[in-house]
Amino acid sequence: MNILVVGSGGREHAIIRKLKEDPRVETVYCAPGNGGIARDAELVDIPAMDIAALVEFAKANDIGLAVVAPDDPLVAGAVDALEQAGTACFGPRKAAAQLEGSKIFAKEFMHRNGIPTGSAEVFEDPQAALAYVREAPLPVVVKADGLALGKGVRICETREAAEAAVRAMMQEKAFGKSGERIVVEEFLTGPEVSVLAFTDGSAVAPMVSSMDHKRALDGDQGLNTGGMGTIAPNPYYTEEIAEQCMREIFQPTVDGMREEGRPFKGCLYFGLMLTPDGPKVIEYNCRFGDPEAQVVLPLLETSLLDAMLAVSGGTLDPQTIRNRDKSACCVIVASGGYPESYGSGFPISLPEPGSDEEIFVAGAREQDGGLVTAGGRVLGVTAVADTLEEAVQKAYGLAEQVRFEGAYMRRDIGRRALEADQHGKDRI
Repeated sequence: MNILVVGSGGREHAIIRKLKEDPRVETVYCAPGNGGIARDAELVDIPAMDIAALVEFAKANDIGLAVVAPDDPLVAGAVDALEQAGTACFGPRKAAAQLEGSKIFAKEFMHRNGIPTGSAEVFEDPQAALAYVREAPLPVVVKADGLALGKGVRICETREAAEAAVRAMMQEKAFGKSGERIVVEEFLTGPEVSVLAFTDGSAVAPMVSSMDHKRALDGDQGLNTGGMGTIAPNPYYTEEIAEQCMREIFQPTVDGMREEGRPFKGCLYFGLMLTPDGPKVIEYNCRFGDPEAQVVLPLLETSLLDAMLAVSGGTLDPQTIRNRDKSACCVIVASGGYPESYGSGFPISLPEPGSDEEIFVAGAREQDGGLVTAGGRVLGVTAVADTLEEAVQKAYGLAEQVRFEGAYMRRDIGRRALEADQHGKDRI
Protein backbone atom coordinates (compact mmCIF):
# COMPACT_ATOMS: atom_id res chain seq x y z
CA MET A 1 0.00 0.00 0.00
CA ASN A 2 1.20 3.50 -0.84
CA ILE A 3 0.64 6.08 1.89
CA LEU A 4 0.70 9.88 1.79
CA VAL A 5 1.47 11.69 5.05
CA VAL A 6 0.74 15.41 4.97
CA GLY A 7 2.92 17.63 7.18
CA SER A 8 6.52 18.46 7.90
CA GLY A 9 7.37 18.11 11.59
CA GLY A 10 8.44 15.71 14.29
CA ARG A 11 4.90 14.37 14.64
CA GLU A 12 4.85 13.41 10.97
CA HIS A 13 8.27 11.76 11.30
CA ALA A 14 6.97 9.67 14.23
CA ILE A 15 3.85 8.67 12.25
CA ILE A 16 5.95 7.63 9.25
CA ARG A 17 8.37 5.58 11.35
CA LYS A 18 5.47 3.75 12.99
CA LEU A 19 3.66 3.09 9.71
CA LYS A 20 6.83 1.67 8.17
CA GLU A 21 6.86 -1.11 10.79
CA ASP A 22 3.95 -2.73 8.90
CA PRO A 23 5.13 -4.99 6.04
CA ARG A 24 2.08 -4.04 3.95
CA VAL A 25 3.38 -0.49 3.59
CA GLU A 26 5.15 -0.10 0.24
CA THR A 27 6.02 3.55 -0.37
CA VAL A 28 5.47 6.38 2.09
CA TYR A 29 5.28 9.86 0.59
CA CYS A 30 5.42 12.99 2.74
CA ALA A 31 4.21 16.41 1.62
CA PRO A 32 6.17 18.54 2.12
CA GLY A 33 8.29 16.75 4.77
CA ASN A 34 11.72 17.92 5.93
CA GLY A 35 15.36 16.94 5.58
CA GLY A 36 15.19 14.29 8.28
CA ILE A 37 11.94 12.79 7.05
CA ALA A 38 13.60 12.41 3.64
CA ARG A 39 15.57 9.49 5.11
CA ASP A 40 12.34 7.58 5.82
CA ALA A 41 9.96 8.72 3.08
CA GLU A 42 9.85 10.15 -0.43
CA LEU A 43 9.35 13.90 -0.16
CA VAL A 44 6.71 15.57 -2.30
CA ASP A 45 7.12 19.29 -2.96
CA ILE A 46 3.52 20.20 -2.13
CA PRO A 47 2.68 22.53 0.78
CA ALA A 48 0.29 21.06 3.34
CA MET A 49 -2.28 23.74 2.51
CA ASP A 50 -2.25 23.16 -1.26
CA ILE A 51 -5.23 20.85 -1.05
CA ALA A 52 -5.93 20.70 -4.77
CA ALA A 53 -2.37 19.55 -5.49
CA LEU A 54 -2.57 16.93 -2.73
CA VAL A 55 -5.74 15.53 -4.28
CA GLU A 56 -4.13 15.29 -7.72
CA PHE A 57 -1.00 13.64 -6.29
CA ALA A 58 -3.06 11.05 -4.41
CA LYS A 59 -5.01 10.15 -7.55
CA ALA A 60 -1.86 9.92 -9.70
CA ASN A 61 0.14 7.77 -7.27
CA ASP A 62 -2.35 5.11 -6.18
CA ILE A 63 -2.47 6.33 -2.58
CA GLY A 64 -4.27 3.75 -0.44
CA LEU A 65 -4.39 5.99 2.63
CA ALA A 66 -3.76 9.70 3.17
CA VAL A 67 -2.85 10.76 6.71
CA VAL A 68 -3.51 14.47 7.19
CA ALA A 69 -1.51 15.28 10.31
CA PRO A 70 -1.42 19.07 10.91
CA ASP A 71 -4.31 21.21 12.12
CA ASP A 72 -4.35 23.81 9.31
CA PRO A 73 -5.23 21.51 6.39
CA LEU A 74 -7.69 19.56 8.55
CA VAL A 75 -9.54 22.75 9.49
CA ALA A 76 -9.37 23.86 5.84
CA GLY A 77 -11.09 20.68 4.62
CA ALA A 78 -8.26 18.57 3.20
CA VAL A 79 -9.93 15.31 4.23
CA ASP A 80 -13.21 16.35 2.65
CA ALA A 81 -11.47 17.02 -0.67
CA LEU A 82 -9.38 13.84 -0.64
CA GLU A 83 -12.30 11.61 0.27
CA GLN A 84 -14.53 13.21 -2.36
CA ALA A 85 -11.85 12.33 -4.90
CA GLY A 86 -11.87 8.70 -3.76
CA THR A 87 -8.84 8.58 -1.42
CA ALA A 88 -9.29 6.94 1.98
CA CYS A 89 -8.14 9.27 4.77
CA PHE A 90 -7.15 9.26 8.40
CA GLY A 91 -8.28 12.53 9.94
CA PRO A 92 -11.50 14.44 10.63
CA ARG A 93 -13.49 16.33 8.05
CA LYS A 94 -13.71 20.11 8.21
CA ALA A 95 -16.91 20.23 10.28
CA ALA A 96 -15.42 17.97 12.97
CA ALA A 97 -12.03 19.73 12.95
CA GLN A 98 -13.81 22.81 14.31
CA LEU A 99 -13.21 21.29 17.75
CA GLU A 100 -9.69 22.63 17.36
CA GLY A 101 -10.27 25.28 14.72
CA SER A 102 -12.42 27.38 17.03
CA LYS A 103 -11.94 27.61 20.79
CA ILE A 104 -15.36 29.25 20.94
CA PHE A 105 -17.05 26.38 19.09
CA ALA A 106 -15.34 23.87 21.39
CA LYS A 107 -16.36 25.69 24.55
CA GLU A 108 -19.98 26.08 23.43
CA PHE A 109 -20.05 22.43 22.32
CA MET A 110 -18.90 21.30 25.77
CA HIS A 111 -21.50 23.43 27.49
CA ARG A 112 -24.25 22.08 25.19
CA ASN A 113 -23.24 18.47 25.89
CA GLY A 114 -22.54 18.72 29.60
CA ILE A 115 -18.84 17.94 29.23
CA PRO A 116 -16.87 19.23 32.25
CA THR A 117 -14.76 22.30 31.48
CA GLY A 118 -13.93 25.67 32.98
CA SER A 119 -16.30 28.62 32.81
CA ALA A 120 -15.62 31.13 30.04
CA GLU A 121 -16.71 34.34 28.36
CA VAL A 122 -16.47 35.06 24.64
CA PHE A 123 -15.55 38.49 23.23
CA GLU A 124 -15.55 40.11 19.80
CA ASP A 125 -15.12 43.68 21.09
CA PRO A 126 -11.68 44.45 22.59
CA GLN A 127 -13.05 47.14 24.89
CA ALA A 128 -15.58 44.73 26.40
CA ALA A 129 -12.81 42.15 26.84
CA LEU A 130 -10.54 44.70 28.53
CA ALA A 131 -13.33 45.74 30.89
CA TYR A 132 -13.97 42.09 31.80
CA VAL A 133 -10.36 41.17 32.59
CA ARG A 134 -10.05 44.25 34.82
CA GLU A 135 -12.65 42.66 37.12
CA ALA A 136 -12.29 38.90 36.57
CA PRO A 137 -10.78 36.70 39.32
CA LEU A 138 -7.05 36.11 38.82
CA PRO A 139 -5.28 34.20 37.38
CA VAL A 140 -7.21 34.28 34.12
CA VAL A 141 -6.62 32.48 30.81
CA VAL A 142 -6.89 34.40 27.53
CA LYS A 143 -7.18 32.33 24.33
CA ALA A 144 -7.29 33.30 20.67
CA ASP A 145 -10.29 31.66 19.02
CA GLY A 146 -8.47 30.26 15.98
CA LEU A 147 -5.30 28.31 15.26
CA ALA A 148 -2.07 29.87 16.53
CA LEU A 149 0.64 27.18 16.36
CA GLY A 150 -0.03 26.22 19.96
CA LYS A 151 0.94 29.71 21.15
CA GLY A 152 -2.44 31.45 21.32
CA VAL A 153 -2.95 30.89 25.05
CA ARG A 154 -1.82 33.29 27.77
CA ILE A 155 -2.05 32.47 31.47
CA CYS A 156 -2.26 35.87 33.14
CA GLU A 157 -1.55 36.32 36.84
CA THR A 158 -1.91 40.12 36.88
CA ARG A 159 -4.39 42.64 35.45
CA GLU A 160 -1.59 44.15 33.40
CA ALA A 161 -0.73 40.78 31.82
CA ALA A 162 -4.39 40.07 31.03
CA GLU A 163 -4.88 43.46 29.39
CA ALA A 164 -1.67 43.01 27.41
CA ALA A 165 -2.85 39.61 26.18
CA VAL A 166 -6.19 41.03 25.04
CA ARG A 167 -4.50 43.92 23.23
CA ALA A 168 -1.92 41.65 21.58
CA MET A 169 -4.59 39.31 20.23
CA MET A 170 -7.42 41.68 19.38
CA GLN A 171 -5.77 45.01 18.61
CA GLU A 172 -2.19 44.23 17.61
CA LYS A 173 -3.27 41.13 15.61
CA ALA A 174 -0.44 38.98 17.02
CA PHE A 175 -2.23 35.91 15.61
CA GLY A 176 -3.97 37.57 12.67
CA LYS A 177 -7.62 36.62 12.20
CA SER A 178 -7.28 33.90 14.84
CA GLY A 179 -7.38 36.59 17.51
CA GLU A 180 -10.32 38.61 16.22
CA ARG A 181 -12.45 36.75 18.75
CA ILE A 182 -11.14 35.52 22.08
CA VAL A 183 -12.17 33.35 25.01
CA VAL A 184 -11.42 34.42 28.56
CA GLU A 185 -11.49 31.35 30.78
CA GLU A 186 -11.45 30.39 34.41
CA PHE A 187 -7.96 29.29 35.51
CA LEU A 188 -8.09 25.62 36.48
CA THR A 189 -5.60 23.96 38.82
CA GLY A 190 -4.29 20.42 39.05
CA PRO A 191 -2.07 18.05 37.08
CA GLU A 192 -2.38 18.27 33.30
CA VAL A 193 -2.87 15.13 31.21
CA SER A 194 -2.92 14.62 27.45
CA VAL A 195 -4.86 11.67 26.06
CA LEU A 196 -4.85 10.85 22.35
CA ALA A 197 -7.66 8.58 21.21
CA PHE A 198 -8.55 6.79 17.99
CA THR A 199 -12.20 7.22 17.08
CA ASP A 200 -14.27 6.23 14.05
CA GLY A 201 -17.14 8.51 15.00
CA SER A 202 -18.71 6.00 17.40
CA ALA A 203 -16.11 3.87 19.19
CA VAL A 204 -13.30 5.46 21.23
CA ALA A 205 -9.92 3.81 21.83
CA PRO A 206 -7.57 5.89 23.99
CA MET A 207 -3.83 5.46 23.59
CA VAL A 208 -1.40 5.76 26.48
CA SER A 209 -1.64 9.00 28.50
CA SER A 210 1.12 11.59 28.41
CA MET A 211 2.37 14.78 30.07
CA ASP A 212 3.43 17.74 27.93
CA HIS A 213 5.83 20.50 29.00
CA LYS A 214 4.64 23.64 27.21
CA ARG A 215 6.70 26.41 28.78
CA ALA A 216 10.05 27.30 27.23
CA LEU A 217 12.10 27.27 30.44
CA ASP A 218 12.79 24.92 33.34
CA GLY A 219 10.29 24.95 36.18
CA ASP A 220 7.45 25.72 33.75
CA GLN A 221 8.65 29.29 33.32
CA GLY A 222 8.82 31.42 30.20
CA LEU A 223 6.56 31.63 27.17
CA ASN A 224 4.23 28.92 25.89
CA THR A 225 5.72 26.88 23.05
CA GLY A 226 4.53 24.09 20.79
CA GLY A 227 5.94 21.73 23.45
CA MET A 228 9.45 21.24 24.87
CA GLY A 229 9.10 17.57 25.78
CA THR A 230 6.76 14.81 26.88
CA ILE A 231 6.63 11.67 28.99
CA ALA A 232 4.27 8.71 28.90
CA PRO A 233 2.38 7.29 30.62
CA ASN A 234 1.26 10.13 32.91
CA PRO A 235 1.48 8.94 36.54
CA TYR A 236 -1.44 11.13 37.61
CA TYR A 237 -3.78 9.36 35.20
CA THR A 238 -4.99 6.38 37.21
CA GLU A 239 -7.32 3.57 36.12
CA GLU A 240 -10.13 5.19 38.08
CA ILE A 241 -9.61 8.57 36.41
CA ALA A 242 -9.39 6.89 33.00
CA GLU A 243 -12.78 5.25 33.52
CA GLN A 244 -14.28 8.55 34.67
CA CYS A 245 -12.88 10.36 31.62
CA MET A 246 -14.29 7.73 29.26
CA ARG A 247 -17.69 8.00 30.91
CA GLU A 248 -17.90 11.79 31.33
CA ILE A 249 -15.65 13.22 28.58
CA PHE A 250 -14.40 10.90 25.81
CA GLN A 251 -17.56 9.04 24.81
CA PRO A 252 -19.87 12.06 25.33
CA THR A 253 -17.61 14.13 23.07
CA VAL A 254 -17.69 11.60 20.25
CA ASP A 255 -21.42 10.96 20.71
CA GLY A 256 -22.17 14.69 20.80
CA MET A 257 -20.24 15.39 17.61
CA ARG A 258 -22.02 12.56 15.80
CA GLU A 259 -25.43 13.69 17.03
CA GLU A 260 -24.71 17.24 15.88
CA GLY A 261 -23.95 15.98 12.37
CA ARG A 262 -20.18 16.37 12.72
CA PRO A 263 -18.90 12.81 13.22
CA PHE A 264 -15.25 12.87 14.28
CA LYS A 265 -13.03 10.24 12.66
CA GLY A 266 -9.32 10.30 13.33
CA CYS A 267 -7.17 11.06 16.35
CA LEU A 268 -8.94 13.17 18.95
CA TYR A 269 -6.64 14.82 21.48
CA PHE A 270 -8.03 15.58 24.92
CA GLY A 271 -6.10 18.17 26.93
CA LEU A 272 -7.27 17.59 30.50
CA MET A 273 -6.83 19.17 33.92
CA LEU A 274 -7.33 16.92 36.93
CA THR A 275 -8.96 19.53 39.15
CA PRO A 276 -10.14 19.06 42.77
CA ASP A 277 -13.64 18.82 41.25
CA GLY A 278 -12.64 16.07 38.82
CA PRO A 279 -11.21 15.94 35.29
CA LYS A 280 -12.07 18.88 33.03
CA VAL A 281 -11.27 19.61 29.39
CA ILE A 282 -8.81 22.44 28.75
CA GLU A 283 -8.71 21.96 24.99
CA TYR A 284 -9.34 19.61 22.11
CA ASN A 285 -6.97 19.03 19.22
CA CYS A 286 -8.17 17.34 16.04
CA ARG A 287 -4.95 15.37 15.41
CA PHE A 288 -1.94 13.74 17.06
CA GLY A 289 -0.24 16.12 19.45
CA ASP A 290 3.32 17.26 18.83
CA PRO A 291 5.44 16.18 20.69
CA GLU A 292 2.95 13.80 22.37
CA ALA A 293 2.99 11.58 19.27
CA GLN A 294 6.74 11.10 19.75
CA VAL A 295 6.15 9.20 23.02
CA VAL A 296 2.69 7.72 22.44
CA LEU A 297 3.42 6.07 19.09
CA PRO A 298 6.61 4.28 20.20
CA LEU A 299 4.47 2.77 22.99
CA LEU A 300 1.72 1.61 20.60
CA GLU A 301 1.91 -2.15 20.20
CA THR A 302 -0.90 -2.40 17.67
CA SER A 303 -0.13 -1.78 14.00
CA LEU A 304 -0.73 1.91 13.36
CA LEU A 305 -1.85 1.06 9.84
CA ASP A 306 -4.49 -1.34 11.19
CA ALA A 307 -5.77 1.31 13.59
CA MET A 308 -5.91 4.01 10.91
CA LEU A 309 -7.69 1.75 8.41
CA ALA A 310 -10.25 0.75 11.07
CA VAL A 311 -10.90 4.42 11.86
CA SER A 312 -11.23 5.31 8.19
CA GLY A 313 -13.52 2.37 7.52
CA GLY A 314 -15.70 2.85 10.59
CA THR A 315 -14.79 -0.54 12.07
CA LEU A 316 -12.71 0.44 15.11
CA ASP A 317 -12.71 -2.13 17.93
CA PRO A 318 -11.19 -0.58 21.07
CA GLN A 319 -10.18 -4.04 22.29
CA THR A 320 -7.66 -4.30 19.45
CA ILE A 321 -5.69 -1.20 20.50
CA ARG A 322 -2.83 -2.35 22.73
CA ASN A 323 0.07 -0.45 24.27
CA ARG A 324 3.48 -1.62 25.45
CA ASP A 325 3.93 -1.86 29.21
CA LYS A 326 6.86 0.56 29.18
CA SER A 327 7.60 4.26 29.63
CA ALA A 328 8.82 6.87 27.16
CA CYS A 329 10.41 10.32 27.29
CA CYS A 330 10.89 12.84 24.48
CA VAL A 331 13.25 15.80 24.91
CA ILE A 332 12.94 18.59 22.35
CA VAL A 333 16.23 20.09 21.20
CA ALA A 334 15.37 23.60 20.05
CA SER A 335 17.08 26.58 18.53
CA GLY A 336 18.23 29.11 21.13
CA GLY A 337 15.70 31.94 21.35
CA TYR A 338 12.65 29.80 20.50
CA PRO A 339 9.70 30.54 20.64
CA GLU A 340 10.75 34.08 19.74
CA SER A 341 13.60 34.94 17.35
CA TYR A 342 16.27 32.36 16.55
CA GLY A 343 18.89 31.65 13.91
CA SER A 344 18.84 28.86 11.35
CA GLY A 345 21.10 27.12 8.87
CA PHE A 346 23.43 25.64 11.50
CA PRO A 347 24.91 22.20 10.71
CA ILE A 348 23.53 19.38 12.90
CA SER A 349 25.63 16.51 14.23
CA LEU A 350 23.50 13.54 15.30
CA PRO A 351 24.46 10.60 17.51
CA GLU A 352 23.56 7.04 16.59
CA PRO A 353 20.41 5.99 18.52
CA GLY A 354 20.59 2.79 20.53
CA SER A 355 17.92 0.16 21.16
CA ASP A 356 14.48 1.72 21.80
CA GLU A 357 15.85 5.18 21.03
CA GLU A 358 14.78 7.44 18.16
CA ILE A 359 15.53 10.92 16.87
CA PHE A 360 12.56 12.53 15.16
CA VAL A 361 13.41 15.51 12.96
CA ALA A 362 11.08 18.50 13.26
CA GLY A 363 12.89 21.56 11.92
CA ALA A 364 15.80 20.74 9.60
CA ARG A 365 16.62 20.72 5.90
CA GLU A 366 19.19 18.93 3.81
CA GLN A 367 22.31 20.81 2.74
CA ASP A 368 25.47 19.35 1.22
CA GLY A 369 24.48 15.82 2.22
CA GLY A 370 23.82 16.72 5.86
CA LEU A 371 21.17 18.43 7.95
CA VAL A 372 21.03 22.08 9.01
CA THR A 373 18.57 23.73 11.38
CA ALA A 374 15.43 25.19 9.84
CA GLY A 375 12.99 25.77 12.68
CA GLY A 376 12.46 26.53 16.33
CA ARG A 377 11.93 22.97 17.48
CA VAL A 378 14.65 21.07 15.65
CA LEU A 379 14.65 17.51 17.03
CA GLY A 380 12.61 15.25 19.28
CA VAL A 381 14.89 12.79 21.06
CA THR A 382 12.86 9.85 22.37
CA ALA A 383 13.74 6.85 24.51
CA VAL A 384 11.64 3.91 25.70
CA ALA A 385 12.49 1.90 28.82
CA ASP A 386 10.97 -0.31 31.50
CA THR A 387 10.64 2.62 33.93
CA LEU A 388 10.10 6.33 33.50
CA GLU A 389 13.35 7.11 35.31
CA GLU A 390 15.29 4.97 32.83
CA ALA A 391 13.48 6.51 29.85
CA VAL A 392 14.32 10.03 31.03
CA GLN A 393 17.97 9.13 31.58
CA LYS A 394 18.23 7.49 28.15
CA ALA A 395 16.55 10.40 26.36
CA TYR A 396 18.82 12.99 27.97
CA GLY A 397 21.88 10.81 27.42
CA LEU A 398 21.14 10.80 23.69
CA ALA A 399 20.03 14.46 23.51
CA GLU A 400 23.28 15.60 25.14
CA GLN A 401 25.17 14.18 22.16
CA VAL A 402 23.31 16.37 19.63
CA ARG A 403 25.42 19.25 18.33
CA PHE A 404 24.42 22.45 16.54
CA GLU A 405 25.03 26.12 17.26
CA GLY A 406 22.60 27.51 19.84
CA ALA A 407 21.08 24.12 20.72
CA TYR A 408 18.78 24.44 23.73
CA MET A 409 16.69 22.01 25.77
CA ARG A 410 14.81 22.06 29.03
CA ARG A 411 16.60 20.09 31.72
CA ASP A 412 13.56 19.02 33.71
CA ILE A 413 11.39 17.00 31.32
CA GLY A 414 9.76 14.27 33.40
CA ARG A 415 10.75 15.71 36.79
CA ARG A 416 7.17 16.29 37.99
CA ALA A 417 6.13 12.87 36.73
CA LEU A 418 9.01 11.18 38.53
CA GLU A 419 8.07 12.94 41.76
CA ALA A 420 4.47 11.74 41.33
CA ASP A 421 5.71 8.20 40.59
CA GLN A 422 7.66 8.20 43.83
CA HIS A 423 4.40 8.79 45.68
CA GLY A 424 3.19 5.40 44.47
CA LYS A 425 0.42 6.38 42.07
CA ASP A 426 -1.08 3.54 40.01
CA ARG A 427 -0.63 4.61 36.42
CA ILE A 428 -1.86 3.41 33.04
